[in-house]
Amino acid sequence: MHEYSVVQALLEQVEKHAAEHEAERVTKVIVKIGVMSGVEPHLLEIAFNTFKERTVCDGADFVMDIQPVTLTCRQCGSRSELEKVWYRCPACESLEVDVVDGEEMYLMSLEME
Repeated sequence: MHEYSVVQALLEQVEKHAAEHEAERVTKVIVKIGVMSGVEPHLLEIAFNTFKERTVCDGADFVMDIQPVTLTCRQCGSRSELEKVWYRCPACESLEVDVVDGEEMYLMSLEME
């Protein structure tokens, strides 16, 4: 389960930001997770709650904003948001699409004290 290594990297990033801002603790971590990121949100939340203990994030809320897949069609030019992975334009059924968003995971914001 690669979610454990993702959370370890996330916690390192959070600790770095907390140290830069001289924060004693982090109360909320907000991440954006793309549907196509390869990260399973439920497993990521379990991993975060497991590894946050005895870190600057101990007791922090973990908020996940799930980002749908955003496609742009090269055939008809339409832009679509899809809740599932689908490489076909919903407007014209073309397979000539570009994925614009929904493939990555980002640390969006932190609340610190």
